[in-house]
Amino acid sequence: MDITLVRVDNRLIHGQILEAWVPFTKSSAIIVVDDHVASDFFRETVIKMAVPRDVEVVITSVEDFANHFKYQHGKGRKTIVLFSGIADAFRAFQGGFAFEHLNLGNIYCEECLKQCSPSVMLGAEDVKIIRSFLDEGVEIDVRCVPREKPINIRELITMIGA
Repeated sequence: MDITLVRVDNRLIHGQILEAWVPFTKSSAIIVVDDHVASDFFRETVIKMAVPRDVEVVITSVEDFANHFKYQHGKGRKTIVLFSGIADAFRAFQGGFAFEHLNLGNIYCEECLKQCSPSVMLGAEDVKIIRSFLDEGVEIDVRCVPREKPINIRELITMIGA
């Protein structure tokens, strides 16, 4: 599989993914990596029903994903990988899915420490994990759709004392 986008989006599959990111990346597959969805037949069914038939959808837990999928670029079917939270993306990364770039698209946090954009609000734990990603050399940008100018998270994180 050719990973075209690794994204954290708490809404998982929705209009921005299907109408903007799938055409932009020319992807024909989406992998939803979420423990709750993977264990909930109803939610899994609803997500799969929302996606056009020409786009394959795989739903898996974080552990199964990290054990069975390796990051590749340029080989196989173009694929978007979606995580509902930064912590899940980091668990997969630590488990062996070592990607180079992460997009933050939609993150809601009730105990927001830093609002990076209208749709990305980070809590203290999110900031710690982002710092760990940056230490590992992962590039992180903030943007909802491809046509937006990406915000470099490194600049925002350096201003936070958490």
